[in-house]
Amino acid sequence: MGKQRPKIGLALGSGGARGFAHIGVLKVLEKENIPIDFIAGSSMGALVGSLYGVGQSPNNLEQFATLFRRKYFIDFVVPKLGFVAGIKAKEVIRMLAKNKKLEELNPPVAVVATDIKNGERVVLKKGDVAAAVRASISIPGIFVPEKIDDRLLVDGGVIDRVPVSVVKEMGADVTIAVDVSYFRTEPELYTVYDVIMQSMDIMAREMVRVREFDSSVMIRPIVKHSSSLDFSEVEALIERGEEATRDKLAEIKRCIEQWKENEDERVND
Repeated sequence: MGKQRPKIGLALGSGGARGFAHIGVLKVLEKENIPIDFIAGSSMGALVGSLYGVGQSPNNLEQFATLFRRKYFIDFVVPKLGFVAGIKAKEVIRMLAKNKKLEELNPPVAVVATDIKNGERVVLKKGDVAAAVRASISIPGIFVPEKIDDRLLVDGGVIDRVPVSVVKEMGADVTIAVDVSYFRTEPELYTVYDVIMQSMDIMAREMVRVREFDSSVMIRPIVKHSSSLDFSEVEALIERGEEATRDKLAEIKRCIEQWKENEDERVND
């Protein structure tokens, strides 16, 4: 007998503060009773996805996001490998993640990071949630890299902005990708942070286009008016995530039904 429904995977992309739009995506999927069987996330997508896997509801995540202040995450150090030590960030994540390990999460979550020494993609599925997410959010040049198993890890968005292939490898039949990146053609660059984030957005452009063809559905919240470093527009970003997901609901449901039809044909052959 074939499966009654497809396994659905969610690939949550990086994008700094714009990643709060992922919470809106989760709110709509839950409301529409669209199950999520696997999550893969890069950077902010790793943070939101992991906390959801811990058991934090979209409403809880929204509450956390609205209370978020950068000072809770940022601890400056004398620059060597980065300006921000990341110790405070890891402590906050550990508290929100209830000190859990990745292998305990439901749905299963894969956290994507980048090995800064050899340039390899690192997919973390086991171990401390806080350490894995801290690695995945470590913007190069800003955060000190996170050391895990003798690897120096930085932001997953450097190598895989929207980790569609990862969630497919986890077993997803239908993949929903969420891209919260935005390339500004004439940005206002005031600080080193602006330069680094604009550089990452430039690198990501072609990568994200490829991911769109790989995914069953690509959701793109309208984030062009939001900076990846501006955490003051959380409510608006969550709302944009909801709007973009509602716009794609028919397509998502169509993909699910198409998979069921194909599965029935396969079983009956």
